[in-house]
Amino acid sequence: MMGCSKNFLERPPTDQLTDGSFYQNDDQLYAGTQLLYSKVWFDYNDKASFNLGDFRAGTVYSMWNYQDNVRFNTNGNTIDNGSAWRSFYNVIAQSNLAISNINTYAGPDVTPAVKEQTIAEARFMRATAYRFLVMNWGAVPIIEDNLKHLGDTGITRNTVPSVWRFITREYRAAAEILPLSPPRPGRITRWAAEGMLARTYLVRAGVEGTGANGRKQEFLDSAKYFAERVITMSGAQLLGNYADLFLFPYDNNKESLFELQWVYSGPNAWGTQNSAPAYFTYSGDIANGDGWGGDVSATFWMLANYEGMVKRGDTAIAGRTLDQRLKATFMLPGASYPEITQSINGGEQKLIFPYVTGDFNFVSVKKYVVGKAKDVDGQAASQRYGHDTYMLRLAEMYLIYAEATLGNNAQTDDAKALEYFNRIRTRAGLPRLEDPVTHTPMPITQDIIQKERFIEFAMEGQAWYDLVSLHYYNPEKAYAILEAQDRGLFRAVPDVFPNPTQWLFEITTWDNNRHIVANAGNFQLPIPSPELAQAPNLNKEPVDY
Repeated sequence: MMGCSKNFLERPPTDQLTDGSFYQNDDQLYAGTQLLYSKVWFDYNDKASFNLGDFRAGTVYSMWNYQDNVRFNTNGNTIDNGSAWRSFYNVIAQSNLAISNINTYAGPDVTPAVKEQTIAEARFMRATAYRFLVMNWGAVPIIEDNLKHLGDTGITRNTVPSVWRFITREYRAAAEILPLSPPRPGRITRWAAEGMLARTYLVRAGVEGTGANGRKQEFLDSAKYFAERVITMSGAQLLGNYADLFLFPYDNNKESLFELQWVYSGPNAWGTQNSAPAYFTYSGDIANGDGWGGDVSATFWMLANYEGMVKRGDTAIAGRTLDQRLKATFMLPGASYPEITQSINGGEQKLIFPYVTGDFNFVSVKKYVVGKAKDVDGQAASQRYGHDTYMLRLAEMYLIYAEATLGNNAQTDDAKALEYFNRIRTRAGLPRLEDPVTHTPMPITQDIIQKERFIEFAMEGQAWYDLVSLHYYNPEKAYAILEAQDRGLFRAVPDVFPNPTQWLFEITTWDNNRHIVANAGNFQLPIPSPELAQAPNLNKEPVDY
């Protein structure tokens, strides 16, 4: 499992972990499946996670890099398009290999429960990879045994509904077997699988909906059912302070349901450590020989979504950080981050995010940016960080419950849905949603929930998949959201420096490259060109699986 195949039809790479003498006890089974939590996801996590999940979604942009995704022109040769595709099929290949090896080689000293559990973990990972594949590329080939398809250039795609049925089957099977609590730190449980079922059924409600902009009620009910089970039975809890979700050491905290498990193993290790922070940390001043994200910034559109921001005509917004998630997600000029060490002339200080004067600057990324090695007990080097990547948090279950309750209605005032929705707001330091005049509870709508999701999960690779979920049953609305986004240059001006109380954001008038065009022709990712060249039957009409 230490290697990565270059395309999805190659034989899964093998090493000593697949030797017939290896799977002889429970510890060896756990060791043999541990890399399903890290290395197999590396090429996705490295850059593709935020290229697809946030650049394409419009929550952040880059001025000079990653332009195919920022400008919504992703094509068959876009690097991170290919990296993501291959990474997801590598997850599938290695999961298939793990299932085969455990069934074939597990020795008599292996506990039956651990054998079933590790197979369930592999099925869970396989389903998660297929979720990414179907939401990015639509119809894709389902492969349960890579050895049967070695060099099979005639392989064809399977229909979108049948891929979603396969995903649901895998998560349901995993949920039946996975334990209620993690047997080892970071291992998934039944609640991770049921959380994924809540997410899956919410999406499938749109995939298999009927009528204009309708979602299938049966699946909405299932999403609500599984979300509430996780909320009430898992023992998971929201962290009291949103910013703590990303303060070292946060791994496997009480809010987390599923994380990629990165481990810092020294400056020479590669593939089992988190490299993503290197690309959106704004400067080497707070990094470890990397820090190449100086032009990665919240978009003007994203900033306008936060409460406390008020429009000033068509070219500016102004406000303060009423929503605690803003400062925890993005760095505003003059804001202080005492957990991060900043190099300055003559020494060091606790980070004060710089204010660069001029007609544009950047509101840089804070999430997953943890600073220098000294800030994380020495567990960092260039492109090598030890902190995990969130894949599923309890907060999403609250929002899924609210959205599933809303369903196909214009609004809902369901008491439990409002209570769950408002837990997310109050954790962020905001008041409960209420009428500003009467101070009575305000009903929630799809737009309100969508906005809350954009804010809660910005820079967690989620926003794009929220738009895909919407696109399944209301594509025109998904296009409208994307086309309304301002992705151009702007300047952020603090009222004082440091420790400002409010900011002015003004668009850069000479930058005319501010908006994208979204339509049926460019919404779905194209299959990477090298894969089409290898397997031309991927161009054929998909078939049910």
